[in-house]
Amino acid sequence: MVKIAQLSCGTEYSGIQKEIEKAAATFDAEIVIPEADLDYIDEAYEKFGFAAASSGIKLMIARAMSLVEGKSTADAVFIATCFRCAEGALVRNELRRLIQENTNLPVVTYSFTEKTKADELFIRMEALTTIVARKSLLAREKQNGLTIGIDSGSTTTKVTLMENNKIIGTGWLPTTDVIQSAEDGMKSAFEGTGYKLDDVDGMGVTGYGRLTIGKHYNAALIQEELSVNSKGAVYLADSQKGEATVLDIGGMDNKVITVNNGIPDNFTMGGICAGASGRFLEITSRRLGVDISELGALALKGNYKNVLLNSYCMVFGIQDLVTSLAAGGTKEDVAAAACYSVAEQVYEQQLQEIDVREPLIQVGGTSLVEGLVEAVSTVLGGIKVIVPENSQYIGAVGAALLVSGLGKK
Repeated sequence: MVKIAQLSCGTEYSGIQKEIEKAAATFDAEIVIPEADLDYIDEAYEKFGFAAASSGIKLMIARAMSLVEGKSTADAVFIATCFRCAEGALVRNELRRLIQENTNLPVVTYSFTEKTKADELFIRMEALTTIVARKSLLAREKQNGLTIGIDSGSTTTKVTLMENNKIIGTGWLPTTDVIQSAEDGMKSAFEGTGYKLDDVDGMGVTGYGRLTIGKHYNAALIQEELSVNSKGAVYLADSQKGEATVLDIGGMDNKVITVNNGIPDNFTMGGICAGASGRFLEITSRRLGVDISELGALALKGNYKNVLLNSYCMVFGIQDLVTSLAAGGTKEDVAAAACYSVAEQVYEQQLQEIDVREPLIQVGGTSLVEGLVEAVSTVLGGIKVIVPENSQYIGAVGAALLVSGLGKK
């Protein structure tokens, strides 16, 4: 059983401790609390060097030091503080850095509310247990045989057919009925290859619809998208050795993952509102009367500074957009401002919670929006952003790569 060390403050008082334990137990993991006696709390607190007002945070710091100094053991770390607590947010990030710099444990950070439920934590707990249990699988660098990967996302379904480390077929279409979308995507991927589903050596599935599709086809690999997407990203970017950061701005949520030698060691996901997702860009395109595939090029011609779009809410963001157009703003400037708004929100909500490691690999469908890629680079101070070929297929590629060698289920 995978042991996940919990470093937190306030989970007992907010009533979510049982939800955390339930989420971990769903994936055969156990929540453990690092040891820290009264004498050690003051000692560890002094070593950490942060003047915390909360006694709960002092204990949280001591438990983190217990892990770092080997007084307690675990396989992964879950760090959580209340989203209302500024002190907690500061300590949460510094403890994450402390753990990463002094151990090889995968870490996830989380900001909880009193209404947090177990199902909101599922993908995080699943990812932690997957990383621990499948390190050798995640370290795989090449695909062999004939495998197919399906990424059933919230807005689109992607399919990749791979043979001996090469992509030979792809499928991309909107997600409607989960099974039918997978069927249609596979049809596109097999087209012109001479192969059919019975010929494949293994199927891997990921994304929101992975459980439904995996059960329907009896897939050999059914895996959450955090580990699968990061694997597909570093594979496509030829960055499986050394460090990298993967940024996936999705249609419904966002993922930022740091990777070391092909294995994820820290990730954040989610966002306050769809205003920080690809959905906002889709609505912007519709309002501007252009296809989403044209938005990026349009944004490159504009200047985001000429239009103010600074709302975290998608509804009010669109209101700002409409007001700007009515005031005489150009389509180019509005497109640029929309891209910059999304990039800025992703930075404020997620990129500040990790240590960005170069190269930064931007993937997913939104990586094809050139204006967004440029905006991400601008927000991060001009850092070079890599968009690998087939970047929109990272989940499907990761699934096809990881299922290689597992055989048919």
